[in-house]
Amino acid sequence: MCLLDHVGAKSGIKRTAPLLYVRDGENVVLIASKGGFPKNPAWFHNLKGNPDTTVQVGGEVLQVRAREATAEERERLWPKAEEAWPGYRTYQKRSQGREIPVVILEPR
Repeated sequence: MCLLDHVGAKSGIKRTAPLLYVRDGENVVLIASKGGFPKNPAWFHNLKGNPDTTVQVGGEVLQVRAREATAEERERLWPKAEEAWPGYRTYQKRSQGREIPVVILEPR
């Protein structure tokens, strides 16, 4: 579990979301599943508007920049996420055709 800080794209209010993650080298990888609901989670929209943020992993706070994974990166990272949390398979089926975004948090 990590703690992702994100700033509201419209409100400007700082929020924190506890999320599952996987590591990919120095990067932290998040899955914008929202439990398989048809729409992306608010934190995903907030990161698109304000990509420079912080994430707490264990006791370490990391300065990161968020971006959506490319198709090639998603293809490589999705199985890692499913290995960490097999429920992502169910979420993808439940999402009514929405491709669940994979978000990469890169150190800055």
